[in-house]
Amino acid sequence: MYQDASRWGITLQTYIQLTMLQQHTRPMISSVRMMERSIHSAKYIFVENLYRSGKMPEVDYVVLTEWFDWIKNNTDVSVDLIVYLQTSPEVCYERLKRRCREEEKIIPLEYLEAIHLLYEEWLIKRTLFKVSCPVLVIGADHDMQKMIQKYEENRDQILNPYNLQHCL
Repeated sequence: MYQDASRWGITLQTYIQLTMLQQHTRPMISSVRMMERSIHSAKYIFVENLYRSGKMPEVDYVVLTEWFDWIKNNTDVSVDLIVYLQTSPEVCYERLKRRCREEEKIIPLEYLEAIHLLYEEWLIKRTLFKVSCPVLVIGADHDMQKMIQKYEENRDQILNPYNLQHCL
């Protein structure tokens, strides 16, 4: 997809929408379900980025949006809390380079900047799309030890979103 987003964007995003729907609707096996991403971030960030960057034709964008809207209106894909690990594109880029994943080697900093802008518009400025749950923002430009500490500081709020105090 990163090599030819115009060709593979719709295929990947359709598959992601399906797998995210499966994640949202699978039976609960514990009192908390944590997901790295959701069907909402797939649509509001990654589909939106493909469309804005001109790599997804309007017709594909409209079809994915129609499917997304149908899913939201006919299936419970709600979330109780979004934990936004707010990280600068530069730090994301450095982490990406350190991971050395083959599929990520060609991701440019500009892509991460565009994704970051969309997250900021959606979750901080709230100008992109409606946010229908609390958002806990955690600054994440830190090393792993500091991030573990930040998680521990916010653990009760993350695991029990009804105890939120520091959310937007």
